[in-house]
Amino acid sequence: MTFSIGKVVFSLIFLLTVTESFSQELLFCEKPGMVSYTYRQSFSKDVAATLDTLEAMGITDMEFYNLFGKTASELRSLLDERGMHCSSFGVGYKDLMEKTYAVAQHAKILGASFVRVASIPHRAPFTEADARKTISDFNSVGKILKEDHGLTFCYHNHGFEFQPFGEGTLFDLLVQETNPEYVSFEMDLLWTYFPGADPAALLVKYEDRFKLMHVKDIRKGIKGNLSGTTPAENDVTLGTEQLNLPEILRTAKKAGVAHFYLEDESPIYYLQVPKSIKFLKTLEKD
Repeated sequence: MTFSIGKVVFSLIFLLTVTESFSQELLFCEKPGMVSYTYRQSFSKDVAATLDTLEAMGITDMEFYNLFGKTASELRSLLDERGMHCSSFGVGYKDLMEKTYAVAQHAKILGASFVRVASIPHRAPFTEADARKTISDFNSVGKILKEDHGLTFCYHNHGFEFQPFGEGTLFDLLVQETNPEYVSFEMDLLWTYFPGADPAALLVKYEDRFKLMHVKDIRKGIKGNLSGTTPAENDVTLGTEQLNLPEILRTAKKAGVAHFYLEDESPIYYLQVPKSIKFLKTLEKD
């Protein structure tokens, strides 16, 4: 039997390539979660059809900030029918504090483990007094959610909390003065980077406090500030603009972030989301 040297070499190269591809461990073997806010316009028109769209994309993990005209039980049924689940339920600050029991019941019916709030009522600029009232509120309501309902409370930063304070910022104060037994955090990457903070460094500094993450990127050339606002058009496809997402996401995985949700507020989110999912599937652990 004769062998072609060329064929042997080709076979060896092929085997090495296949072996290497199997040895490369992906950072995201699973599909990321989705924030319902990304598809808010679609959800407002037809919840079932929007869930069908997300199911077809392979999305199973949802964070809802709104019931979109459904009861919690109705929404749970729609999720169950599609093999999807809600891991986090977002509410406003007022409802969190004044309707804690109802919020907890909705979260539990949906099957969520987390209740999160995405902003703090205040008159700009955010002050130490605002922060200290917030700390008291969060410690109080977080204890109720944990001890009475078995839920973990998370605060989602929105940029304005990074006002300088002492040797750090008021966001540092929020983390340091809230009780880790009752208060955790959801890092929004855009609203961490935009006010001038380093997401990876914060994950290392407070690695046991961040349980959830909104994965986003921001358009090149955009200068940040402490306003907590930027045009929706500045949300862009992951991995194309300013943030060093491979470094941030690897750090987040090591820090124990449990759920990664895509949030894209741009008018062309439906074009960008598939590309963002594709980008995440290219990331390797190291």
